[in-house]
Amino acid sequence: MHKIFVGATAAAMLFTSLAFAQATPTAAEAVAGTAVIPRSALFGNPEKTQARLSPDGKYISYIAPVNGVLNVFVGPRSDPSAAKAVTKDAKRGIRQHFWALDNKHVLYLQDEGGDENWHVYAVDVATSTARDLTPFKAVQAQVAGLSWKKPGVVAIGLNDRAAEWHDLWEVNIATGKRTLIEQNSQEFGEWELDLDLKPKLAIKNNADGSEIFRKAAGKWVSLLKFGQEDSLTTAIVTIEGTGTTALMQSSVGRDKSALVRVDIASGKQTVLGSSEQADVENVWVEPRTRSPQAYTVNYLKPEISVLSPSVQKDVTLLTKQLGDGWGIANRTLDDSMWIIVTDDALAPAAAHLYDRKAGIVTKLFDTRPALAKAPLVPMQSLELKARDGLTLVSYLSLPPGSDANGDGRPDKPVPLVLNVHGGPWGRDTYGFDNEHQWLANRGYAVLAVNFRASTGFGKSFVNAGNKEWGTKMHDDLLDAVEWAVKEKITTADKVAIYGGSYGGYATLAGLTFTPDAFACGVDIVGPSNLATLLASIPAYWKSFYEELASRVGDPRTEDGKKLLADRSPLTHVSAIKKPLLIAQGANDPRVKQAESDQIVKAMKEKNIPVTYVLYPDEGHGFARPNNRTSFYAVAEGFLSQCLGGRYEPVGKDFEGSSIKVLEGASFVPGLEAALK
Repeated sequence: MHKIFVGATAAAMLFTSLAFAQATPTAAEAVAGTAVIPRSALFGNPEKTQARLSPDGKYISYIAPVNGVLNVFVGPRSDPSAAKAVTKDAKRGIRQHFWALDNKHVLYLQDEGGDENWHVYAVDVATSTARDLTPFKAVQAQVAGLSWKKPGVVAIGLNDRAAEWHDLWEVNIATGKRTLIEQNSQEFGEWELDLDLKPKLAIKNNADGSEIFRKAAGKWVSLLKFGQEDSLTTAIVTIEGTGTTALMQSSVGRDKSALVRVDIASGKQTVLGSSEQADVENVWVEPRTRSPQAYTVNYLKPEISVLSPSVQKDVTLLTKQLGDGWGIANRTLDDSMWIIVTDDALAPAAAHLYDRKAGIVTKLFDTRPALAKAPLVPMQSLELKARDGLTLVSYLSLPPGSDANGDGRPDKPVPLVLNVHGGPWGRDTYGFDNEHQWLANRGYAVLAVNFRASTGFGKSFVNAGNKEWGTKMHDDLLDAVEWAVKEKITTADKVAIYGGSYGGYATLAGLTFTPDAFACGVDIVGPSNLATLLASIPAYWKSFYEELASRVGDPRTEDGKKLLADRSPLTHVSAIKKPLLIAQGANDPRVKQAESDQIVKAMKEKNIPVTYVLYPDEGHGFARPNNRTSFYAVAEGFLSQCLGGRYEPVGKDFEGSSIKVLEGASFVPGLEAALK
């Protein structure tokens, strides 16, 4: 552990106000009568998660811990309680799995320490024998397709020939033997396969937009072109069963992405569904024919739109029994049984088995039963206005007991944490959010804002964020905070900014570009220098590079270099005057450790205090539960010093964690003692 590097006078000046805040009534006292939700219950391993039916419906699989590490369990559908672990991971834990179409194997993905060089593993459920189907060092595997027509193989993209491009291979699941399907000499960024696992469509990204190609007589020919303004709101969903048509989400010729059917030979399009409020997403397709059944549109909350009468009765029944917050996690090949997962702001996810013919819903498990009696809080969906009139869909959670009359506003202003999502091409949604529940339980209001550049709200909203990192995108966050102050949800001096990835950048931007706007900040794997960020992206992001250059800034031009420098928090590091916590994974392939190292170094050189936490065995986020709980222990202690909320003692949350506190342990209560 390194000693903190900061002048005593600067540290004393910075933290004098914090010491005073502890002597006055705090947010901690406001929630003192409410039970503390343990960090382990919110961020530790789920008891069970990710239920999946085998294609024939005979088995149910799920992920659950073995000796504290997540593994895959398989058991008969008739008796899920008889499930046994079929994998033996003892290190990082398995986080995603799915069934092969042969009903004999479960496939799962695993990387090394968060480096995102995914390997595809197959485990024989009868013998619990696992095989690495892609045993190549420093190579990333991508599952490209499975088909009931070829149940014994999986199509996989591999960048072992050229780091920038994934070639397409067919891999025998039982033996691991691979056969080349297509060498990616055309430099495609994405393939779409038919039911014979042959590439039918492919997408190439160019400086001026994207082009979809179709395979005809053994050659790739252009089918559709669209500009970069549509590139984040247009995508192929699937090739339908006949192989002659494809389903796409497309914003070409409209603002909100619609569901369209495309004739692969002619390019003719037919609109199947659309919304004026938000993009079409989450298209349901029948497993064998891949014909569309329904889709969702998520504005304030997700809403299902039915296309096929065959699923209308199912939607009606499930909504009646489970409410609005549910979705299909997987299905049997004959579509007779579904795994349904519920998602409600007041309850963590629960898995259910739905027998369509019988019309019976059977609960399988709660993912986090320890939260069943926890004092969880509701989430409010909001429409806020940016200064230029854009509508910002946002979500607010309040501390328990703070809103006695239920009007959605606290009886008295409370400290607020602005929780900024990553991406930035992603979004916040309504539903159970463990960070909202954690922060609210500690005494804070939590506000999540879909700022411009967030996805799901149409192409004009996404494109409004082009080259606006740290400017209009940041203004949206400031406008949301100003709204919260006017509504007496909080006071201007009691707002923290917190986030990961782009949210980490927003935190650094908040403390440098607007140093008086926030009381403190928590940056998780956030870039500090946009030029070095773009210079160090993974090689296999090459197809996305033009997109980054146009939406963030182009380092190949003088104007672009100037813009990137101006929008980089590192350039303005001397402006920081509020407490900052930085957390980083050493193996992060997207936002390299250097992004955190360089701003910490610059702060030390200027005698500006900082707390810096590093995880040597993590990447872009923290996957191991020991690391997650240790980070949240540090973060809530840090926030308590800044905003006055309560914190759960560290206890055993550092046991088994790789945490290294390289700077500023003394600024977080109990941290130095815990490290010893």
